[in-house]
Amino acid sequence: MNLTDKTTENIEYMITQITTKLKMVNAEAIKAANYTEEMYDDLRDIYEMVMKKNTFSPNEMQAIVEELGNIRK
Repeated sequence: MNLTDKTTENIEYMITQITTKLKMVNAEAIKAANYTEEMYDDLRDIYEMVMKKNTFSPNEMQAIVEELGNIRK
């Protein structure tokens, strides 16, 4: 997938991958519809960081979710 394009489909893909990798029970709390192309670069940074790691501490997971909350519309 080419994530250089700021598209709704890429936003949906990244959100899905992040929630899957973090094994979020309540993935519905983070919906792709809550993110716009304006915040695409920030979302992509979070996505790339999450994809690089294999495990996350509870504090890291909380910080990621908080940051996702900060950048949503």
